[in-house]
Amino acid sequence: MPVRKIFGSCATKPKRTVFFSVCVNGANVAFAASQVAGSGIKVAAVVGFPLGAMAKEVKVFEAVQAVKDGASEIDMVINIGALKSGDYDLVEQEILEIKQAIGDNVLKVIIETCYLSDGEKAKACGLAVNAGADFVKTSTGFGTGGATPDDVGLMKKAVGGQAQVKASGGIKNLADAQKYIEAGATRLGTSSGVEIVQGLQAEEGKY
Repeated sequence: MPVRKIFGSCATKPKRTVFFSVCVNGANVAFAASQVAGSGIKVAAVVGFPLGAMAKEVKVFEAVQAVKDGASEIDMVINIGALKSGDYDLVEQEILEIKQAIGDNVLKVIIETCYLSDGEKAKACGLAVNAGADFVKTSTGFGTGGATPDDVGLMKKAVGGQAQVKASGGIKNLADAQKYIEAGATRLGTSSGVEIVQGLQAEEGKY
């Protein structure tokens, strides 16, 4: 899979590098949508960022508003405290209600792996699949750690082909990008997308 085609990037000038999407906060969705209109690049909006500790109803409203403003993908943070407390019904119901509220738009569920045990990571992935999420995602980039290849592999196994995996957090160069793709990620989130694509272009120029 070509590296550049699977980026969801926060990089500047996304149209120059043909990224899959640009990911922004809710307040910037309408502006981002106006800037990429006609390019084929999608707008993703974060919800419950970065701690996931908002009331469920607030997250649902935030997701719906982002879609109204032009987002076609939602990257939501789970209620991490609820997961770690064993309140799995709350976690799953929240994901389900957001997915139902945004309809056919893509939902990515950020589980923030740096705060979870391997068992909790697998459980979170299972809850996301049960609720109809399209992706599970490693990280917000604001936690104590980002993606790791081991976590991507664990998450890919946990979803059992019923959702895709997005790696995000700490992906800085082409070698990192290729490592996560090989581990099973089908989408990468990075603020270094331009640099990574430039590295790819340099590699391609050698052959």
